[in-house]
Amino acid sequence: MIEELLVSLTVFTLATFVGYSVITKVPPTLHTPLMSGSNAISGIVIVGALIVAVREGGMVGLVLGTLSVALATMNVVGGYLVTDRMLRMFRRSDEDRG
Repeated sequence: MIEELLVSLTVFTLATFVGYSVITKVPPTLHTPLMSGSNAISGIVIVGALIVAVREGGMVGLVLGTLSVALATMNVVGGYLVTDRMLRMFRRSDEDRG
């Protein structure tokens, strides 16, 4: 049990360092496409949460599955709103007029 916890903590710590290192090296021109890709991953999380909510018996599974679906949905919607706002910043001024 302790060994599994230590392995999980080690993987989490390494993933955190690798994720931070990769994200800080992304040039600003690639941030918007990467955000769209991460929104697609959140969509996969919604599917997984729906599967857990349906398969897991009992009230706890249903509540946690529903909460997971709600939070992942907010993440997807918020991500697309931010992406849309960022893309509007790159429009030329003559496109904004009409």
